Amino acid sequence: MPDFTALDGTRLHYADDGTGLPVLALAGLTRNGSDFDHVAPHLDCRLIRLDYRGRGQSDWADPATYTVPVEAQDALALLDHLGLERAAVLGTSRGGLIGMTLAATAHDRLLGLALNDIGPVIDTAGLDVIRGYVGRNPAQRTLAEAAAFRDRHWTGFKGVPMDRWLAEVAQHYAQTDEGLVIRYDPALATTLGDGKTGMPDLWPIYDAAAGLPLAAIRGANSDLLSADTWAEMRRRRPDGLFVEVPDRGHVPFLDEPQALTALHAWLKEMQ
Repeated sequence: MPDFTALDGTRLHYADDGTGLPVLALAGLTRNGSDFDHVAPHLDCRLIRLDYRGRGQSDWADPATYTVPVEAQDALALLDHLGLERAAVLGTSRGGLIGMTLAATAHDRLLGLALNDIGPVIDTAGLDVIRGYVGRNPAQRTLAEAAAFRDRHWTGFKGVPMDRWLAEVAQHYAQTDEGLVIRYDPALATTLGDGKTGMPDLWPIYDAAAGLPLAAIRGANSDLLSADTWAEMRRRRPDGLFVEVPDRGHVPFLDEPQALTALHAWLKEMQ
């Protein structure tokens, strides 16, 4: 399986599939390249998926390096490793923050930016939910139990078949004799803070994507990307492709019809 070495010596894993327009797919905070398993068969492009440091099949590192700026640096190191001058970025949640950071710091390396349920303002309700589970193994002991839990309690999602929930939990937990184990470094929890410190103003890095083809996808029931932030994102980028996915919270799977319509149009804009 392909790996490369980050600037600080950390071994990072990635997947590189398909041909054509290079799209660097960046996953959510605790997740990995498998985040894009559902959408990958629908995209006609070269899809490059990075496992961040401390996640998936990449090495764990100093928790102090589990930051958006370092992960953005790792993303650029992967492009350099592959000999790519430019690539589009498809970012889910944390991946979208990294994508916006790249737009601000390495604009000339980007062909376009697609954001999956993330914006420049992170709603505190959704962030508190994330703080509640990061770094902890789930209480459920089997994948089937974890899938059933999501089906019952993830009320922002409706009409999700059980096989999809099973696929999701299998991507994010390992089944062991002691129960389910998260597929990332638990020390990632130490990077989230206690919620008492205010968030920085991220509108400048969103605005830095000006001139790049932009697509944005929001789960209609998202608790992380508020309707007010979504409206302001649209106001600032009237040229962007904006879609909401009904019956989805944080985050859409990206193979919903609305999401695919936006992504296909975004890819076509860059060809």
